[in-house]
Amino acid sequence: MEREIRECDVLVIGSGGAGCRAAIEARKSNLKVSIVSKGLSFKSGCTTLAEGGYNAAFGYVDADDSVEAHFEDTMKGGAYLNDMGLVKILVNEAQDRLIELESYGAIFDRQKSGKLNQRPFGGQSFRRTCFQGDRTGHEMMMALKEEVIRQKIETYDEIMITTLLMDNNRTKVIGACGVSLKTSNMIIFEAKSTIIASGGAGWLYPVTSNAIQKTGDGYSLAYNAGADLLDMEQIQFHPTGMLYPESRKGVLVTEAVRGEGGKLFNVDMERFMKNYDERGELATRDVVARAIYNEIREGRGTDNGGVYLDVTHLPNKLIEEKLETMLLQFMDVGVDIREEAMEVAPTAHHFMGGVRIKSGGETTIENLFAAGEASGGIHGANRLGGNALADTQVFGKRAGESAAKNALSNELEYNKEQINSEEKRIQDIFKDGNIYPHQIKKELMETMWANVAIIRNEEGLKSALNKIEELKIKCLDMKVPEGSGYNKNLLDALEIENMLTVASLVTQSALVRRESRGSHYREDYPGKDDRWDRSIVLNKNKDFSYLKRGAKSNCKYT
Repeated sequence: MEREIRECDVLVIGSGGAGCRAAIEARKSNLKVSIVSKGLSFKSGCTTLAEGGYNAAFGYVDADDSVEAHFEDTMKGGAYLNDMGLVKILVNEAQDRLIELESYGAIFDRQKSGKLNQRPFGGQSFRRTCFQGDRTGHEMMMALKEEVIRQKIETYDEIMITTLLMDNNRTKVIGACGVSLKTSNMIIFEAKSTIIASGGAGWLYPVTSNAIQKTGDGYSLAYNAGADLLDMEQIQFHPTGMLYPESRKGVLVTEAVRGEGGKLFNVDMERFMKNYDERGELATRDVVARAIYNEIREGRGTDNGGVYLDVTHLPNKLIEEKLETMLLQFMDVGVDIREEAMEVAPTAHHFMGGVRIKSGGETTIENLFAAGEASGGIHGANRLGGNALADTQVFGKRAGESAAKNALSNELEYNKEQINSEEKRIQDIFKDGNIYPHQIKKELMETMWANVAIIRNEEGLKSALNKIEELKIKCLDMKVPEGSGYNKNLLDALEIENMLTVASLVTQSALVRRESRGSHYREDYPGKDDRWDRSIVLNKNKDFSYLKRGAKSNCKYT
């Protein structure tokens, strides 16, 4: 296996919204910044797929909106499991970061007055979601891409990072190494600061809105390096994903559809959401997802296993202008949403949990930072739609700033012993076993969907843990032929190892949390329990620990 060595001051793992924003900020310190992505640069992140909008309390549509209201909505939506300090930063800095996006070239929809337009989104007391039609994330990424290019920031695509490099004492990160998916060569990045911005792990499930690259690599990298992870049981299933054809199953149907007035009906054409929550279709995502799931489970779903989402009562002009992407997305499969209802069902969407961070994106490991969906603590037990895009910019900037400051007082280090060890580990994956890694992936995804998805219970969670251990043993018998150039079996083998690590963390946390809160629903513990006003913290080198969170009465903006 040939080796290629790269040096930089700041290494950013991930080229989505958080990664690009972090790189742009770090570059301001005149440092050498490198972005590495497992997929194509700027295209393999979920920011591009985020369609609905960006939350910022400008008050341009509803004048009574405020950062205090945004804070309270976010805390309530997160079932008070959020880190209050991080939420305050999010709501206070979201506006400035959006204005910066405009300076990079992003265009958001505006009112006739010239002020930004803002739409309603679930769980929010005011219209505060800024948007560009229903392709907001794509608009943001195009602007961020142009700024990355303008700043002459190095980008490396189709490289899978397989481990974080540690110093000889294993107390701080000194870079990362991985495999080029184009050549199968080993790529080594020596870095003074490293930022994980690699997104989530939607592909733990067979039905997901995520880009194909989202297999939990960042969580696994951080965990194996000894960093704290938290709230890993909290996984958001977006209420509305496409159902058919099979190739489109799970593809996101944006919350903008409900924000603009879309209505949900079961097979009996009953508008059912008010039976579950007085807010109806604009309840928080965890509530809407469980309501849809329950309608389907109780036999009121369509023949395809979903419910109807209808916008035929809306003016054609509104659909064509504000829901253009959805119109084209469904026209492509023979459905004109101006004339007939969409069929939708929940799809694995966003991890609220992740790497534990401080206000500047600092993790519990020296020289290691995290931002975006790779980090945890901001969204608590449920993320409000529109908060994720704001999160990428607010904490991407902060992580980049902190990483740059750290790099300015640091020196490059090299750990040849660990690099040799990682090369051997990868070489040992090549073997003539009896099961292909993609087959193990399929078994894991089916297990997670059956036992660790929208509705959970102790029996199912324990069954999932047992299956995960069985699959780890199967990995010893993988069939991975050796060869130079692109090797899909090697990629699958590397990914399944990360997926099994993350699946185990998710399932263990779900088993420990004996209550229902936000997106974590235990049918054997269906109520919220105030004794669980705490985050579950996971660390490879320690037992479970807990972080006390604010009870509802204590969650005030001050």
